[in-house]
Amino acid sequence: MKNVKVNIIFHSIYGHIYQLALAEAEGAKEVEGIEVGIYQVEELLPPNIIEAMHATEAKKAFEHVPVATLDNLSEADGIIFGTPTRFGMMSAQMKEFLDSTGPLFSKGTLAGKIGSVFTSSQTQHGGQESTILNFHTVLLHHGMILVGIPYTVPELSYISNISGGSPYGASTITGSDRKISEIELKIARAQGKRVAEITKKLFA
Repeated sequence: MKNVKVNIIFHSIYGHIYQLALAEAEGAKEVEGIEVGIYQVEELLPPNIIEAMHATEAKKAFEHVPVATLDNLSEADGIIFGTPTRFGMMSAQMKEFLDSTGPLFSKGTLAGKIGSVFTSSQTQHGGQESTILNFHTVLLHHGMILVGIPYTVPELSYISNISGGSPYGASTITGSDRKISEIELKIARAQGKRVAEITKKLFA
């Protein structure tokens, strides 16, 4: 059996998506024989805009993470994408990265690979599900096999407090300086583990 590679590719401004990416990686690493890589898409906003958004310090927490390239897509057996929600869709930075995948599309490089998505929004009903579903459209055009989160993950049914997470993918609510809850982190870990398990079954 060969080692199976799962790459996590994210875009983050204030660090919430990065924190979810780390949780996704933790879950994936629970599966024996899985190699996990974490990459961030190139930031398109200039430093002065990042500063005006009060995100400079937050960005420093993951400035060590390498910038994603097309090779990080082609080398992986499974790919988990993370993006903040922008009006119910992925961020422009993530879209620009995906728009650069034409060379892979023309060769069918991603066809048959596992794909999964997680997200965040500033409000409870901020378009998290539509962001993931819109993202799925791109992955389906590439011929990827979509993986979500089943309701066998008990945290998806947690309703005592406000929480992100759906069958489509992990998510968190970031408004009013809210920190990611342990419930949301558990859902992200479950997603990472599930992607790794299914990827292993197909590619090991």
